[in-house]
Amino acid sequence: MLLHTPFAKTMKTFTMAGLAFMICLSASASSPMDHLSDTSRKISFTGIDKNNSSIVVDQEANVVFPEILAGNEEESISYIEKFSSTRKSYLINTYNRGKKLFPKAETILKKYNVPLEFKVLLALESGFNANAVSSAGAVGYWQFMDVVAREYGLKIASKVKVEKKGKHSKSIASRNKKPVMKLVGNDDRKNFIKSTHAAARYLKDRGRNLDNDWLLIAASYNCGVGNVWNAMERCGKKSPDFWDIKKYLPAETQAYVMNFITLNVIFNNYEAFTKNALCFKDVICIDEEPVTEEDISNTSISSINN
Repeated sequence: MLLHTPFAKTMKTFTMAGLAFMICLSASASSPMDHLSDTSRKISFTGIDKNNSSIVVDQEANVVFPEILAGNEEESISYIEKFSSTRKSYLINTYNRGKKLFPKAETILKKYNVPLEFKVLLALESGFNANAVSSAGAVGYWQFMDVVAREYGLKIASKVKVEKKGKHSKSIASRNKKPVMKLVGNDDRKNFIKSTHAAARYLKDRGRNLDNDWLLIAASYNCGVGNVWNAMERCGKKSPDFWDIKKYLPAETQAYVMNFITLNVIFNNYEAFTKNALCFKDVICIDEEPVTEEDISNTSISSINN
């Protein structure tokens, strides 16, 4: 289910002066955001200067967040705005490349009750490349290391040392500190269906370890659940979330989770994004017409928060 963030709530045009800040709207009593914290702020009308210009919303925010990403949308939106403005071609290419594999991944993730948003790990981990091999030795679509692959029932290819041939082979070998290895035989990590089932089971298991906090689970996929637990302990809070422990995680993992959020938000608002019509925050403009006594009397907290 998709939820509108506080930034995506409709903000009615209203006339006020002397405001120290502008806010986006809180959810109404019937909103699906009831279970989230109210991020609206109370506005004081004391000391209003009638000679000031009025503030109106020229364009309303329309971005929609997937439910599992709710929380600290302000920081998320700041990151997404910068990322989407500088890497638009990457986002469009990734969306198009995922059209074939995303639906298949969703079917499998759904079977294990893993949020469908985790399909974007295919882009973050391997770029949809079955033959991807990381510097650490992770292989395939979901970048499984040997030990974890075996734990989740995936058959892995044998590693064979590549012998250098030719008159310069000795000098070449002496320059290489590590022997050159290649994979020989079938490797289930390169099989989309088998590896996706394994990834879904892995994510479900991490849910048990991390109380189904899906942003923490996304972090653990990058740096390991042990590092997430260490960050949670360093944080000092009883039940911390990703935002609480973010600064204690490796920089790579911080960026990984923010990219996970970014891909999902952009893909869930893709049409507006490609049309340059995606508005992350209410656009404010100033009306030069002075505020009147009638404007002040007709403006109330309830009219702002509805």
